[in-house]
Amino acid sequence: MKVMIAGGSGLIGSALTRSLIDDGHEVWLLSRNTSKVRPEKGVNALEWDGRTVEHQWLEVFGQMDVVVNLAGATIGQWPWSQAHKKEILQSRVDAGRTISKAFEKSSPRPPVLLQASGIGYYGPRDSEPMHEESPAGSDFLSTVAINWESATRVVDTMGVRRVILRTGLVLACEAGVLPLMALPVRLFAGGPIGSGKQGISWIHIRDQVRAIRFLMENDRARGAFNLCAPNPASNADFMSALARALHRPYWLPAPAFAIRLALGEMSDLLLSGQFAIPQRLINLGFVFDFESAYDAFTDLY
Repeated sequence: MKVMIAGGSGLIGSALTRSLIDDGHEVWLLSRNTSKVRPEKGVNALEWDGRTVEHQWLEVFGQMDVVVNLAGATIGQWPWSQAHKKEILQSRVDAGRTISKAFEKSSPRPPVLLQASGIGYYGPRDSEPMHEESPAGSDFLSTVAINWESATRVVDTMGVRRVILRTGLVLACEAGVLPLMALPVRLFAGGPIGSGKQGISWIHIRDQVRAIRFLMENDRARGAFNLCAPNPASNADFMSALARALHRPYWLPAPAFAIRLALGEMSDLLLSGQFAIPQRLINLGFVFDFESAYDAFTDLY
């Protein structure tokens, strides 16, 4: 199988690339800086700017079996200035529109597109479980997710099987948010963040990659899927499980006002959340390796 990944240098893209080439598949990475792509068998780097369709990679595009669009500026960079918020949104919209144009221009066309999104689509919620049919929110992260998904909607009219990956908090030791969340716990200062009642919809990096590949290869998969474990946790339970896995005490809460003072609007990443359920993924028969946060943490640590 030949797979093209836009935004393949991040946590998810790197893990997905490794999984694919380990199984003998070929991967083409669209990268703004191809010198950062480690040369290895089965991996091909093609330069792109995320805004324009260029012949260098368009010629290869039509040969692909699957295209995966993960491209977009990180939301984890502090602070969320107006300029950075614009970059977060625009980079995703630009990349999606560019991928869509490539589908329009390509003959033959790749039959499958996997389009990244996030569970932030649903906006801040209380304890109400969020399924794929739940309505979108109206905050900044909801706006980002809505526009990210919409940027490639046109390929639905081209006979392409488009799958939307609404990903939760991806748990991995080497990158992502988990190392930052684990730091105060390691320093014996772990506890709930804010009220501790906000939902965390999480997924182990191994299940994230397995779910992507499952949807990639399942002809019945189409539309939006929540990529998160079937047992979302409150922030308090999540941090308690992390403390137990690291053999550290769990006692010192981080007050919401201090988080907001330090992070500004970016504090929404920690102080709000949702309890998302991967109902459509379960209905298709996907089985998770890690259903509890504690099991995920003990495996990772």
